[in-house]
Order: sequence, then structure tokens, then C-alpha cells
Amino acid sequence: MAGTRPPATNSGRSAVRLAPMEVPKASDVLADELRERILEGEFEEGTALPTERDLVTQTRMSRTTVREALRILEVQGLVRIKAGRGGGAFVQRPGKDSVASSVSLLIRGQQVRLAALLETREAIEPYCAKLAARHRTDADLARLDAANKAIADEDGSLADFLQANVDWHVAVATASHNELLTGLMTALSTAIYTATENEAFVDDEVRRTTVRAHKSITTAIRAQDPDAAVRRMNRHVHAYAEAVLEVDERTEIPVPGEG
Repeated sequence: MAGTRPPATNSGRSAVRLAPMEVPKASDVLADELRERILEGEFEEGTALPTERDLVTQTRMSRTTVREALRILEVQGLVRIKAGRGGGAFVQRPGKDSVASSVSLLIRGQQVRLAALLETREAIEPYCAKLAARHRTDADLARLDAANKAIADEDGSLADFLQANVDWHVAVATASHNELLTGLMTALSTAIYTATENEAFVDDEVRRTTVRAHKSITTAIRAQDPDAAVRRMNRHVHAYAEAVLEVDERTEIPVPGEG
């Protein structure tokens, strides 16, 4: 009924109660504002943001708040901070390295099972090979050939072999010219090969099989044959996953920290 008032307590005060409210930090508000303007393209890559002093003046926020907001954007890969004369905060676009870093943190933080990583790779890497066969350039082929040469080096150490493996799989994803897939494969490949850094598994036969499979897939990519690339990559990653899980039943894996 119009004009009805909330019931009053014996003391005459209203019985209305408000739930606790969370008020965002000023630095988060400023970071959100700058982030949206960067992502919407208002600031081109390489553009210098206003100086700390100018941001303090423009926003009427404290210098500490401004610095914290810029630090948030730096961690998110949206600005790079340059110290010294001529320094400041410069806009940069997040790329595949940002994706790889985020996925690596997820893998480490959630202690993702090795089996889950292998399943994920089986789901996406054949499609990477398909796109690579469609879109590869001469530079992409050169990266694949260099990785194949390193993988085939019989005098190389286990670490050299595993790094060449990572390089080859990342090169396939890079040849897809899909930045998101490249970032995902960078994180997945690093995690998988770190988990299989084991002489008991990576023996001479595994090396020879890997060399043959990679050369075969590279041939399909070079010939721009997406169907063959998908088929051969699917066979390769599935066989590798089966072999790994036969000898390794770990449920948690280590991933190298950021350098």
C-alpha cells in the first residue's frame, strides 16, 4: 500500500537491514578503465600512456593507486614499464606468449594430470596440422626443417631432443597462423615433454619413431595436403599418448617456471 513505512523497532529505528557491500579498489577501477580503452583499440601498440603525474592529476587518485593500476596492466601483458629518462608505461597487445603463460599457470596451479594434457593435445593438434597445411609459409617450413634436423641428431642429449620436440610442435601451431592455438600448444608441449623427460621412456626407438612421424607430417604440410596432415598427426599424438601412459602413471606433473 502506498505510503506504508517499514516496521519500526521498539527504539523507533527502521528494521531494514543492508547486506555487506564490496567496494572495488580504486586501482582496480583505473586498471579496468585503461584495459578497456587499450583492448578497444583507442591506444595503439607502442603508445605511451600519460605519465604517473598526469594520471594523478587527471583521475584525482593517489600516486600509489596509479602505480598499482599500471602494475596490474603490466602483469596482464597490456603495458610494458620502462624506467629512467624517456620511460613510462607503453601499450602492448597480448600475444601467444600471454596465452602460453596463462595456460602454464593453470596447469601448474591445478596440478593437471598428464593424461588430461595428452587428451587435450589429441583434440587440438591434428587441427593445427590441418591449418598449417593450408597456411604455411616458406618461413614456417624453415622452422619445421630446423626442428627436424635437431630431432634427428643422434648425438644430442635427452634435453636437446625434448627441446627440439617442443620447437617442432610449436612450429606446426605457428604455421597454422592461429595465435590462440599457438599459445595453447606452446604451453601443452612444454608441459608434456617436461613430464616425459625420462631416459626409460625416451629411448632410441622412441627417437627414431618420432623422427619418422615428424618428417611424414612435415611432408604433408609442405605439400599443402590438409587431410594427410590431420591423419598423420592424429596417429602420431595418439601413439605417443598411449606409449607415455603405459610407462608413466603419475597424476601430477611439474612445469618449468618462467625464466
